[in-house]
Amino acid sequence: MTKPALTLFLAAPRGFCAGVDRAIKIVEMALEKWGAPVYVRHEIVHNKYVVDGLRAKGAVFVEELDECPDDRPVIFSAHGVPKAIPAEADRRQMIYVDATCPLVSKVHIEAQRHAENGLQMIMIGHKGHPETIGTMGQLPDGEVLLVETPDDVATVKVRDPDTLAYVTQTTLSVDDTKDIVAALQARFPNIVGPHKEDICYATTNRQEAVKEVAPKADALLVVGAPNSSNSRRLVEVGAKAGCQYAQLVQRAENIDWRALDGIKTVAITAGASAPELLVNEVIDAFRVRFDVTVEIVETAIEKVEFKVPRVLRETA
Repeated sequence: MTKPALTLFLAAPRGFCAGVDRAIKIVEMALEKWGAPVYVRHEIVHNKYVVDGLRAKGAVFVEELDECPDDRPVIFSAHGVPKAIPAEADRRQMIYVDATCPLVSKVHIEAQRHAENGLQMIMIGHKGHPETIGTMGQLPDGEVLLVETPDDVATVKVRDPDTLAYVTQTTLSVDDTKDIVAALQARFPNIVGPHKEDICYATTNRQEAVKEVAPKADALLVVGAPNSSNSRRLVEVGAKAGCQYAQLVQRAENIDWRALDGIKTVAITAGASAPELLVNEVIDAFRVRFDVTVEIVETAIEKVEFKVPRVLRETA
């Protein structure tokens, strides 16, 4: 029987960013250097496939530092941690490696610098997200106030409207952040913003690629985990860009084929913590059911690389 024709628009860039690459490499190199087990506080990146793969190699994932023994190395996830965590690891004389993405670290340094200049911080982010917890935890309680929507800006209670600065979670939608920044600037005209946009290059590039492919396609599939902020944002960006059916899928087995009945074009992308292997798995699943033509839609070329910490480059 002849398979129906289908065009797959493959967004580029997609998938792993430099910060995720570095974080995974840190766990792998730590296992090589110190042997198993190596403890990791929180999922190193938000992707079950990646976490399960590292667990099979000997990584033990925990939520809190008190679940780690003193005599084994511990790694802090790419999302960043509150200052109290490395301080506690130092107190316990633990070996630890910080896998915080350098772009998240940049936001931490910004927050610290603003605080030293006497400014109270407002953070644009999602409550409970590890990155938000980590950034807010760089300063004492009450020094960083969280806003999630433009409406939050109207009710946020600040110490002094003239001594404020803001930072943003790196994985948010550029468009959503714009609205919140505009609301902050309208209510607090003297608020100080970042020297350079906090939203990371990879988040922006993946969103721009989705804006390009989404209007061309009957459906958009974003390969990524449900707890991945940047993956969920890609679904939202695709829907806003005019794609009638935009869905997040962890693996090919999660595709709802009934919803795709009769389609002619599908756009595919992947969140920054989703490996390319899972994208290929999704493409292969389409090839089983359709006569597939793949078109790559490239909007940027990424050449960013981040070095791993020196402790892993030194011999044991």
